[in-house]
Amino acid sequence: MSENNSFGGRLRRYAKVGTAVSGVAAKAVGGRVFGIEFDKAQHAKEIQLALGGLKGPLMKVAQILSTIPDVLPEEYTEELTKLQMDAPPMGWAFVKRRMTAELGPGWLKEFEHFEREACKAASLGQVHRATSLDGRDIACKIQYPDMSSAVEADLRQLKLVFSLYRQYDKSIDPGEIHAELSERLREELDYEREAKNMLLYRNMLAGEACVHVPEPLLDVSSKRLLSMTWLEGAPLLDNREASIERRNDLAMSMFRAWYVPFYHYGVIHGDPHLGNYSARDDGSINLLDYGCIRIFPPAFVGAVIDLYFALLNDDEDLAVHAYETWGFKGLNKEMIGVLNQWAEFLYAPLLEDKVQTIQEKSGVQYGAGVAAKVHAELKKFGGVTPPREFVLMDRAAIGLGSVFTHLDAEINWHQMFHELIEGFDVDVLAKRQADALTAVDLNEFI
Repeated sequence: MSENNSFGGRLRRYAKVGTAVSGVAAKAVGGRVFGIEFDKAQHAKEIQLALGGLKGPLMKVAQILSTIPDVLPEEYTEELTKLQMDAPPMGWAFVKRRMTAELGPGWLKEFEHFEREACKAASLGQVHRATSLDGRDIACKIQYPDMSSAVEADLRQLKLVFSLYRQYDKSIDPGEIHAELSERLREELDYEREAKNMLLYRNMLAGEACVHVPEPLLDVSSKRLLSMTWLEGAPLLDNREASIERRNDLAMSMFRAWYVPFYHYGVIHGDPHLGNYSARDDGSINLLDYGCIRIFPPAFVGAVIDLYFALLNDDEDLAVHAYETWGFKGLNKEMIGVLNQWAEFLYAPLLEDKVQTIQEKSGVQYGAGVAAKVHAELKKFGGVTPPREFVLMDRAAIGLGSVFTHLDAEINWHQMFHELIEGFDVDVLAKRQADALTAVDLNEFI
């Protein structure tokens, strides 16, 4: 039976999601409409438990929303960050069905060895260790059934949630956030595209000894099965008590892994989730998952650098140019001043030429304070619609910032950033990007 998006599949998903979250949603709406007081922390815990039992995109969307500043109250963010990629795996009967559907009835003969038990389970699929016929250790990522229907059903539910959110808080229009999440989630279901993303990253990071990218095995991969070389490593946060030298090495490796592709090719990895990378003994890292990749127009990247220099040199005209390049509309001087408050917080570690931790001013509490102030100010002006590209930009910046904070890394971020953007030219980036995308047949996604 086909597992493409179907009415029946969506209907089953609506029923499952509705059963899981209707009670907690009703409690929240009751609190809003009738002024009933309830325990936010307990309510957030109930949502986390409800979503944690569901495979599929809702869990991933919850993780993404927990990293976007000031979209959710702190109690909810804290619980949603617990939705790690450790959902219980599906059993051997499912694995045999999926592998037969993707590689044919003789699929087991395509491997020297294939482990029956999954070594990792996530929101959209699970991973099994195996050995290829030429003796290499490999990882096989298998997509769960009916994920296309689940994505469409969950995105429709999310749109409803956003419309309710918009009724009582008009400071930020979430319409573009929904559009961006929709496009990225649909892409994540296409493992053939993820294999191309992996090849793209092997190209872009070929000169970076501090980052390792697996090699996809295309002869034993398909749209819902992705096989790749196995990369050995340990959880990054196992190094929180390591020497400052090792913690700094890991932080610099993470910085290069995310921002060499962005500033040199206009491409960013949009999912800095702890399950998507691991640490090697030499301080380098493995980057493991490539389902959520964002390709930006070169001018967008140029505006990121323009805003940095606008803040560094107090150049208001350049800041206006950056915001307009990104597509902000209807901005006046006061609104630009408010947006600059958030920009100054995000860029703060890059603006001072000194060794420092990623957040010098009271860490997360300071960031939450800045976000709350910006949020309140935007309400006065009737709100803004953030460009959709900012969903993954914010997620990457805040997700990486969280990792750097956990590692307590002490680095001259200013110098590292300047080394990365030295000689930046939009036309050079455009040519480099076009060549890299052509090499792996990804030009259609520009």
